[in-house]
Amino acid sequence: MNSPDSATAQAPRPAPRPPLRALLAHARPHRRVLLLVLVLTLAGSAAGLAQPMVVESALTALMTGRGLGDEILLMLALLAGSIVLTWAQALLSERTAEKVVLHVRKGLIHRLIRLRTGELDQHEPGGLTTRVTSDSTLVQHAATSGVIQLLDGGIHLLATIVLMGMTSLPLLGITSGVLLVVGVAMGVVMPRIRRVTTVAQTSVGEIGAALDRSLGAARTVKANGGEATETARAVAAAEDAYRAGLAGARYQATIAVLSALVVQASFLAVIGFGGALVATGTLDLAALIAFLLYLFNLGGPVLSLVGGTTSLQQGLGALTRIEEVRQMETETDVDETPARPVGPPPRVTLEHVTFAYAGRTGTLDDVSLTAPAGGVTALVGPSGSGKTTVFSLLQRFYDLDSGRILLDGTDIATLSRAEVRRRIAYVEQDTPMLAGTLRENLLYAAPDATGEEVDRVLRDTLLDALVARLPEGLDTHVGTRGLALSGGERQRLAIARALLRRPQVLLLDEATAHLDGLSETALRQTVERAAEHCTVVLIAHRLSTVTSADHMVLLSGGRVRDHGRHGELLDRDDLYRDLAATQLTATGA
Repeated sequence: MNSPDSATAQAPRPAPRPPLRALLAHARPHRRVLLLVLVLTLAGSAAGLAQPMVVESALTALMTGRGLGDEILLMLALLAGSIVLTWAQALLSERTAEKVVLHVRKGLIHRLIRLRTGELDQHEPGGLTTRVTSDSTLVQHAATSGVIQLLDGGIHLLATIVLMGMTSLPLLGITSGVLLVVGVAMGVVMPRIRRVTTVAQTSVGEIGAALDRSLGAARTVKANGGEATETARAVAAAEDAYRAGLAGARYQATIAVLSALVVQASFLAVIGFGGALVATGTLDLAALIAFLLYLFNLGGPVLSLVGGTTSLQQGLGALTRIEEVRQMETETDVDETPARPVGPPPRVTLEHVTFAYAGRTGTLDDVSLTAPAGGVTALVGPSGSGKTTVFSLLQRFYDLDSGRILLDGTDIATLSRAEVRRRIAYVEQDTPMLAGTLRENLLYAAPDATGEEVDRVLRDTLLDALVARLPEGLDTHVGTRGLALSGGERQRLAIARALLRRPQVLLLDEATAHLDGLSETALRQTVERAAEHCTVVLIAHRLSTVTSADHMVLLSGGRVRDHGRHGELLDRDDLYRDLAATQLTATGA
């Protein structure tokens, strides 16, 4: 089982939050500014509501022969005030919206980059990145303008209804159908908008995943004529997003049409019924015109409610996906900066280690092995025997199911991942490079390395000749994933990057896989020199790489089958003889 210390090194999985609560949590840090925006919005709405009252007063003045000077000045003041208030609240709202989306994106970026390897194994990178891009934009509008629109629309609507009732209760009864129809439509349609938004955003994530898959292996796709297959995969996801977006558009259009239709129907009803009231003397003409202005004004708060609710539902749908990231486990102990390790090379020991990847049967079964301090230990065995898994556990990419891994008697589970990875350097089999220059890749883990240290490691890995013939030297760009370099150059650069850190333990996974004979010989000499000040553990299938190892461990089926030196294993183990014979044949060929 995992050690208690190991459990403290990963972020506890946060309690799930309902989407609405999560949305309010994003808005809460900006509550003062949002409150000011709401006040400005309500003030602008109040200025709009006051205009029909001024119009009614002006009409009454005309009917009685009184002057209109005060009403005109008041109307101009209300218009100017409404413009200023609208500008101020729009500016504050948009600025706050940008702050919200920045906060959401920074949180997602921080968490995604620190996701545990097991989580990354289960999610497509493209699907994760869309949470940072498109999903966060929907949250941006929902947490600011959506909330403001809802509050303003609700208060504005209530105030309009009160003023309409004060003007004429009979006419208010005629227009009450607006509220009923729109309310029913929103209650039925809005949850569906949330569902289709979630589907649409998921499909957008699948588009990103499909493109990441094909562009990340562009040469493989082209070499195997896979363009049509990859296009079909991405287009299928795009069509799913289109269908979901189209469904959402239909729902929004339905609400908009119903709102406009009911307002227009109410207008006709008010004209007919109100005209009859005026004709009978029950209602004066100024009051009817004021009521009609309120009726037209009713469309504003209704549209605010519709827009705010739509934005809210879309944001809640996006938050469902963002909250999924919040539930993923992260590594919380990788941000410290450990000092360069000092002291002699440590002995690396695995004691009764058992491990299985999620959803799979056991990969390592009660594995115990030792890599002597300051030497070269080679892990050999058939494909799938668990060699690379041992390296993943040494880097603490995963936690053990049981057992311990020790560096000179210190359980690495009691060390932070940052400390473990500072002491143990790892050169992967596929030797990926980061987009940027040779210098940036070389100094990636050792930014404070001196020029002398850089020159030495370039000579040791035979990269000095490459750098010398490049017009821009170390400032030459390596291209996407380092494709401007050959496989052997990428491999040597990865090894140089690891050596520049001066680790206590160096893990080399198929370090000579892409090297020619001359480079392999030079690198083997480099590894032998590195073994003088660090413990080297390597995985190799080339016999020439392992014969000079100080110690060898033969793995098979996730268990240690045998260990010793090359000659000893060759004498007593059939499997090793078969592996050696295969490698000898391959080398001879």
